[in-house]
Amino acid sequence: MGNRILVVGTYDTKDDELTYIAKVIRAQGGEVLTMDVSVLGDPKGQTDWSKHDVAAEAGSSIKAAIAFDNENSAMQIMAEGASKLAARLHRHGRFDGVIVLGGSMGTDLALDVCAALPLGVPKYVVSTISFSPLIPPGRVAADIQMILWAGGLYGLNSVCRATLSQAAGAVLGAARAVQMPKGDQPVIAMSGFNSKVVNYMVALKPALEERGYEVAVFHGTGMGGRALESLAAQGAFAAVMDLAPQEVANHLFGSPISAGEDRMTNAGLRGIPQILSIGCLDLVDLVGWQPLPALFKDTPAHAHNRLLTTVLQTPSQRREVAREICRKLSTAVGPVVFILPVKGGHCWDLPGQPLCDPEGLAAFCDELRLHCPANVTLVELDAHINDVAFSNAVLATFDDWRAKGIV
Repeated sequence: MGNRILVVGTYDTKDDELTYIAKVIRAQGGEVLTMDVSVLGDPKGQTDWSKHDVAAEAGSSIKAAIAFDNENSAMQIMAEGASKLAARLHRHGRFDGVIVLGGSMGTDLALDVCAALPLGVPKYVVSTISFSPLIPPGRVAADIQMILWAGGLYGLNSVCRATLSQAAGAVLGAARAVQMPKGDQPVIAMSGFNSKVVNYMVALKPALEERGYEVAVFHGTGMGGRALESLAAQGAFAAVMDLAPQEVANHLFGSPISAGEDRMTNAGLRGIPQILSIGCLDLVDLVGWQPLPALFKDTPAHAHNRLLTTVLQTPSQRREVAREICRKLSTAVGPVVFILPVKGGHCWDLPGQPLCDPEGLAAFCDELRLHCPANVTLVELDAHINDVAFSNAVLATFDDWRAKGIV
């Protein structure tokens, strides 16, 4: 049973709150290890790893951090040290889950610590800026859990105790309940949306499972793509079927529903074989409860729900997306096949549907053909992405790779 929780924070300013978390964990039968990431002050008592231990792990010292006379530079030393120390301790089996407490400074550090730990290790961040737009998607670990630290900027009170006690119970419960990935089956990553929008996963998932693979489908609404990229960077996948990479367009046109600048790059840089396509790639997702940006005020739109509105790109924007896709794929060092269904990429672009745009689709296809890099095999298919022929073409490519020992 996973009982050992690493509690991380600035013990010079948040000793009471961190000690309270530890007290709750122990009261529930858990064990606690503590790490101090302060710079200027000292904790009331001794921690298992001091601020000096943390700074030394980064190849520096508290004296050097103070000498910067800049809290941002100083905390980056501590973030590097805390991340390296936490990763090393976990490799040696010293703890089962981590909880990090902080404001904006502590959260900046917490994101690095969580990103340094493998998938499945419970990672809880209790922060005054949880769920804030201050937190960029590119720094969010694939399975991080964030809890808003209400009423907790300075000192204990009944409001923040309610939050801290839940957080303490959550990380301990997660450490006890988690089923870590066994790694006994190779995993295929697949991007997608609701099966009414793109339905290839309905056929592909069972077919790949019959071939002995596990399939993880990532929802392409920003954080899903971020999780895919994070795990791809760790080499977690045998292959990536990035069949709905719409988040590339979201990021290109400034949508907050972004998976980060490195979307569609990490698998390629790791040499992981990739099959790609155009699922929803002509669309941009926007926050539904905000006014449409001026860039898209005159384009067709679809209100998916009260949270999410989807707008259609213009033909010139579609050409821009095609060039960006080609630029990203040109960096891949592993096999890349782009399957291009020339009749469309989602349920709303079929003839008679509200986002049908043959001119835009033709513009994208032309630009993709023109700029497709030499390392990418472009396969054109006289079909729609939701046709059986598309799923069959994806499987045919995958089976060819298997026969050749690529996967």
